[in-house]
Amino acid sequence: MAGLGLILLGAPGSGKGTQAARLAGAYALQHLSTGDLLRDEVRRGTPLGKEAKGFMDAGGLVPDALILGMVRARLEEGGEKGFLLDGFPRTLGQAEALEGMLDGLGRKLDHALFLDVPEDELVARLALRRSCPGCGRVYHLKVSPPAADGLCDACGQGLIQRLDDTEAVVRERLKVYAASTHPLVEHYEKRKLLRHIIALGGIETIQVQLRAILGEPGA
Repeated sequence: MAGLGLILLGAPGSGKGTQAARLAGAYALQHLSTGDLLRDEVRRGTPLGKEAKGFMDAGGLVPDALILGMVRARLEEGGEKGFLLDGFPRTLGQAEALEGMLDGLGRKLDHALFLDVPEDELVARLALRRSCPGCGRVYHLKVSPPAADGLCDACGQGLIQRLDDTEAVVRERLKVYAASTHPLVEHYEKRKLLRHIIALGGIETIQVQLRAILGEPGA
């Protein structure tokens, strides 16, 4: 029997990456972050990666079919192992294409986990986020600050605030999210797959809510 099939939904700053990593470890899931997948395929020079790089170098968006092809390849590699999709789908069209692909593989979605955070809280979180330009590690000045002020724990480089983490840009990003991605919440709610999590409080508080939905690992 195939393992759990999960999608993690939430606006920028909702904590998807943090919670996804914990869930993947606890439930032995493939954590498929489509951004990471795309970068890895390009880095390794796979046929899909080379095709995607052509679109990226031309300043275009990578077509949904290519992203789905990458997801499909990883699911086939994982066999019966469960999966957790983080960052995909982003639109209703992608959701429908994903469901068709999963049907073809004999797989299914069990839950769409929606991390719900008020807009003002999202803005506050992202405004306090800092990134390492060297290794890519991300910190939060309040929740997960670096050991040495302004320096990356992993490589020692000076941390920066990304331009897209300033308040004006964050609010614009959230408008785009609401217009294109939030309709997925309604889509999965209609399909009775949506699980609503109030993603406030500490990381462990949110993890407790998620485990209440999924059951304890190994149970």
